Amino acid sequence: MDPASYQQRRNQVEQYFDRTAFAAWARLTSDAPVSRIRASVRAGRDRMRSNMLAALGDDLQGRRILDAGCGTGAMALELAQRGADVLAVDLSSQLIALAKERAAQERMNKEQKAKEHVNEEHKAKEHRTQEVRTGSILWVAGDMLDASFGHFDHVVAMDSLIHYDADDMANAVQRLSDRTRLSLHLSFAPRTPMLALMHAVGRCLPRADRAPSIVPLAAEHIISKLASLDPSRPNMIALGERVSSGFYISQLLHVLQAQQLQAEQACDQAQALRLS
Repeated sequence: MDPASYQQRRNQVEQYFDRTAFAAWARLTSDAPVSRIRASVRAGRDRMRSNMLAALGDDLQGRRILDAGCGTGAMALELAQRGADVLAVDLSSQLIALAKERAAQERMNKEQKAKEHVNEEHKAKEHRTQEVRTGSILWVAGDMLDASFGHFDHVVAMDSLIHYDADDMANAVQRLSDRTRLSLHLSFAPRTPMLALMHAVGRCLPRADRAPSIVPLAAEHIISKLASLDPSRPNMIALGERVSSGFYISQLLHVLQAQQLQAEQACDQAQALRLS
């Protein structure tokens, strides 16, 4: 990774989401009405988030997870509800502040709903369930690659790396992988004719109004890049679902570490024994 290249791009992304696009992003990630185009982007993001959550499973008790580029916090909230202890990091301090507000509002809504609609016995049962199932979230404005955050069981990075070129993205994934015990799940912009056209149109806009450009990447190229960084590392890199929803196009990628691979192989063997 060229530190100067990564830092320059990182600063552009931070400034864009903290200043230029904050209001639009806050609306897009809410339930507020939006245009048809933005509604398609919202639907695509919802689907990608669901795919990442499905890859992690329903029971995440005791797991420490990095939500790298958490935005307004939708993924982090879901992970915590499944029992995970989440470190939710984003470059934008404004998005982090909004995520905290939404998390607090969600807690208040749940408490109010419990008071209005649930009898005492049911509330006690629900409370016991939450004690077992609900994890925690630490919200941090900062760089997802900061080594001081420590180690994790899993990392999710939904559309957090789409503004970086192949070298910077691959090296970022490698740095995250070095501190991840089980698996990483990330998305990138796949190289398609539509994305290439959108990229070209975006470059024609006045610079002051432009978002940091999305960098479309060929799936085979990024997989090859990741595999070549450390050929001795026993992991598996696999493509997940490609989500296409209007102007939203994103490719899911899984990186499974050796321990996760061993666990999945053991599950497959157990399943085979049950079926035999």
